[in-house]
Amino acid sequence: MKTVIPYFLVLLAAVLWGTTGTAQTYLPQNAQPLTIGASRLAIGGFSLLIIMIAMKKINFKTWPWLITLICALCMALFQPLFFTSVRVTGIAIGTVVAIGSAPIFSGLIEWLFLKMKPSRAWVLATTLSVIGCGLLFLNKDSLTVNPLGVTLSLIAGFVFAIYTIVSKALLSKVEAIPAVAMTFSMSALMLMPFLFIFDSSWVTEPSNIWTILYLGFMTTSVAYILYLFGLQKVPSSSAVTLSLGEPLTAAVLSVFIVGEVLSPVSWVGVLLLLGGIIVLTFSGRRRVKHIE
Repeated sequence: MKTVIPYFLVLLAAVLWGTTGTAQTYLPQNAQPLTIGASRLAIGGFSLLIIMIAMKKINFKTWPWLITLICALCMALFQPLFFTSVRVTGIAIGTVVAIGSAPIFSGLIEWLFLKMKPSRAWVLATTLSVIGCGLLFLNKDSLTVNPLGVTLSLIAGFVFAIYTIVSKALLSKVEAIPAVAMTFSMSALMLMPFLFIFDSSWVTEPSNIWTILYLGFMTTSVAYILYLFGLQKVPSSSAVTLSLGEPLTAAVLSVFIVGEVLSPVSWVGVLLLLGGIIVLTFSGRRRVKHIE
């Protein structure tokens, strides 16, 4: 049972990420996604950073700055890459390519560069999950396959895979909570210009404060703390595959809270996604095979 708990932590993080879309429906329609991203990173990162500094959990002199900078850069890049790809090529294609390609990139990087061969359980779970993700989104609206948008989505998926792999290296040097605090504070600084480029006056409106605080604390701070705690025991490629629980959660919430209606094909996608997650979680943990 102990080997399953880290998988559940990663999955719980994905569930929290999946509530982001529903939470954003309570924000003004003119709120730019990049402004929302910058705000949630700032709230989640800076609040944790203040607490960690007060608790003397961060030693700036010995901190692994280079690894943290790479993680922060990946998180900062993912936001504009993903949201721009969705705007260019549509929600369906942008989401499927970005989220679906991330576990594939992660598995390939581990295999080719870290000499870690994926297990059959990971291959099966990833295949089921990626196909499920495709069925969930690909029939939602008229499809627009824009080469630039698809390219941006692929880069976004690659960037998230790199973030996960590098974060695992960061966790070998520092604890999970200080790692989240430093990474997301640096990411927030990188995205700060968007708060001035776009209208961000909605952030301080009383009706929006609780929503943005939820996005900052729950879907950022708490979610990534859970993700990194789980990542300590879960292979990077498996963690990225489990992150596909995000679109699964978003789909379920869209039905029961927002009131959207899923087609039969989308429900098949939901079942395949759920099946992939179950296969990976209850396989215990992937037995890493090193290539001689």
